[in-house]
This record gives sequence, structure tokens and C-alpha cells, in this order.
Amino acid sequence: MSSKGPCRFLAVLVLLPGLAGCFVSPDGQSSPDWAPSGSRLRVALAFPPAENFSPYGADATLLSRLGVTEGLTALDANGAATPALARSWSREDDRTWHFTLREATFHDGTEVTPSAVAGALTRATKAKPVPAPLAGVTLSARPDGDDGVRVTTAEPDPVLPMRLAGPSLAVLSPKAYAKRGNPTPVGTATGPFELTRVDGGTSATLDRYDDHWGGRAQASGIDARFVTDGTARANAVRTGDVDIAEAVPVAQAATLDADTRREAGTTRTTSLHLNTRTGPFKDPELRAAARAAVDSSALVEGVFEGHADPGAGIYGPAVTWAEGRRVKPSGRAKAARPDGTPLTLATYDNRPELPEVAQVVQQQLEQAGFEVRLQVREYARLESDALAGRFDAFIGARNSLLDTGDPVGILAADYTCDGGYNLALLCDPKVDRAVAKADRADGTGERQDAALAAEAVILGTDAVVPLAHQRIVLGVSAKVRGVLLDPYERTLVGPGTRR
Repeated sequence: MSSKGPCRFLAVLVLLPGLAGCFVSPDGQSSPDWAPSGSRLRVALAFPPAENFSPYGADATLLSRLGVTEGLTALDANGAATPALARSWSREDDRTWHFTLREATFHDGTEVTPSAVAGALTRATKAKPVPAPLAGVTLSARPDGDDGVRVTTAEPDPVLPMRLAGPSLAVLSPKAYAKRGNPTPVGTATGPFELTRVDGGTSATLDRYDDHWGGRAQASGIDARFVTDGTARANAVRTGDVDIAEAVPVAQAATLDADTRREAGTTRTTSLHLNTRTGPFKDPELRAAARAAVDSSALVEGVFEGHADPGAGIYGPAVTWAEGRRVKPSGRAKAARPDGTPLTLATYDNRPELPEVAQVVQQQLEQAGFEVRLQVREYARLESDALAGRFDAFIGARNSLLDTGDPVGILAADYTCDGGYNLALLCDPKVDRAVAKADRADGTGERQDAALAAEAVILGTDAVVPLAHQRIVLGVSAKVRGVLLDPYERTLVGPGTRR
């Protein structure tokens, strides 16, 4: 993202001392008890559901952005844990936390009980692949009295309240788990909007849930359309066909009127992931050659048109505590001569800048001596192949603090042997030790320093090459108020969003 963005300060991670003690919500509800008639909102989203709206994978963020699902906690603008389905919590010892539930109901009308919450968390621990917030973490949950849930971790976890805010740890009613396979969020979640109908990867219908614990939402519902073409999303805002369009291409940003364009800083980084398990990039010297071939400044100027910063690391400028404290990678291999080495580079077109980024990277790699074949697909048709290592290189955009808000979370999920989103298929004992050390760190400064040390070890493998740190551009009708510009990209439409 640009360092001049007005929302830059929002992405600072704060591990509050209160995490080790007790957090109690203010008196009253989190949202006003509205009772409006409210128009429906028309929203164009970039990513269709890749896993039939399973809450355990990438679709979890779709559900949270539309106000369907909630967890025990949420993240505030500064990255600290804040109450959601849990109204308070306390840390009983190094490995045990007690969460006190608020009075709430699921969309199917049943009560949110300690047994239901413990059951939902237990199911998440058994999901395959492991949900990103639980990468490297073993926990158990059990009911405690009429309104309590006790969560115990195998190892001390000072950021557990932040971890439980992850979209893939949303709490669903027992009905959601009635059938084998992934649970369904249709009619079983707790958010201000109920998912009532899904038309494959084309559209979804959501109605306001009038009994939401925070009060009724101002909009009566949401009609969501999945529009993978970024230009089409921008055009839909200009013509008035939709009220909100996410991920407007930077090439289209200038075509939106000032009163219909919103821009915010995020912790999202576009990176080149190199397959370390098979193919040419199993060789660290060829990985070093690929890293040396990439010029991220050219990408920022030519592709992102200034709506990004050159790649500095896994954590970008939006994570302000990382600047000035970053550790320089060491032990990198010496770059080999590619000498026509063939490779397959893949990316997806749901984020419209990525195919152009891939084309520029393709040219840079070819100039260095590689022979590159490029594949571009929709994300839903690409993810399984990418995670299975069927490409030699992959370009993707990832929010570094999305899964947990904790800087160690993305390191465990994306770069360790057991990581659930390890696109580089990296399995390096030095990396695993550095990430484990960071995960054991307690306290704000210690955890941040350990995360930056682990980042340096990861970058030293050349398994990932940070390309650009992005901003998000939204198209929003001038009639719409209350769109949530979230640096973590977990929320978009909330109880106060209206037109």
C-alpha cells in the first residue's frame, strides 16, 4: 500500500497487556437497536465460493465480509481482540482461557449455548486441511456452566483471543454439522445477515436476521453477485447496477467519480511463491536466480499505478511496527544461471492486477534466462492445483494478518511443514524452529521481534519473493453509507451499512 494512505495507522498490530488478564465489553449492545425498513444492498464480489461456502477455507472470509458468520471474538481496527459472541474472557493460566458468552441465537432460532460453541470449535480442530488460525496449534474446548466455554491449548498461547477471531473459526449451530463433510452456513450462523440461498458460483441471497444480538441491521438484506471481471465490477457501480463493488482494478480507479471511490490501506502483499518440493525451484540456486530477476519497483509503477509499495517482506508498510526493525535475510544461496530452464508460472484473474503482474514477472524471468509458460485461471479452479504443487511458481495476494491478526499466524500457515496454505511447499527445519520460537514468545515487543527474525529466515530460503504491498479500491454508490473499510479485509458490510 502507499505510505500516504489515510488508513495506514489502522493496520498496526497491538497485543494488549489485557490479553493476559481479562477483557470485558462495555455495558449495552455493540450496535444500536435499529428497527428500520431499509433497502436491500447490491454487492459485487470478486471471488465466487471455491468450496461451497465451507467455513474452513478461503470462503470463510466471504462469509465474514457479508456479515453472515461470527466467532467468539473479532478484531478492532488496531488488531486487538474485541468481544463478539463472547462478551468477556479471562486467562486462567498459561494454557487455559475462560470465555463468557453473551445471549445470542443462531439463524435457525436455536440458542448459542456453551455446548454448541465447544462443539463448533472441536469440529474446526478436526477439519482437513487445518483452518489457518489453528496451524501449529492444538486446542480443546468444553462447556463450563450456563454461559461459559473453557478453551485449553497444548502449549501457552498468549494470542488465543485474537486467534479465535479468525473467519474460519466462526461458530455455527449444531444443524450445520448434521451431514458428513464440511458444515453449511446456510441458515446456521449468527451474524446480522442470514445466508438463505446460494446459486452456485453466480450469486447469493442474504436476508436481515432480526434477532441478532447487536440489534437489527439497517439494510433489509443483501443481493450478492460474484463478478470475476474487475472492469465489469467497476462498470456496475458507474451504471448503478450495484451499490458496492470490491477490488476495483487500479486501471479503473480513475474512472470512478470521487464520491464513488473508496481507498484504504491493507496488510495485503502480492508475492511470488516458488515450489521448493518438485521442479526447478527445488534447487535453492535457481530460486535465488528468480528472486534476483524480479524488479518489484517496476511492478508498482507499471502495474499498480502507485496504488502499492515495492515488496519489502512478508509484512508490508501497513504493519508499521515492522519498519525499522526488519532483520536482513542471511544464508541465501548463490544465484545459478537459468540457461533456459523451463517452468510453469500460474496466477488467478479474480484480482485483475495479478495477470498483468504475472506477465511482467514472466518477462523478467525470461530476460534472466528462464523459459516460462504462464497459466491464468479463476481462483476456484486454481487453488487445489496450487496447494498440490502442480505449478513451479505461483503469484498470489495474501493479507499477512488476515487469519489471526497475530504476525506469527501467517508464518505458520504459509511457510511451515504443516502449514495449511503453504503454496511454496516449504519444509525447512530452520524455518520451523524460527516460527515455533516466535509462537512461544509472549508480550508485544518480544513477539514482534521473533516474528521478524522468522521472516528473515523464510526470506533467506527464497521460497517467497514479496512483489508489492497493496491498497484496496472499492466502488461505492454515493447513496451508500457505512461501508466497512477494514485493513484486515474481514468485513465489508455490517449492521450500519445502508442506502
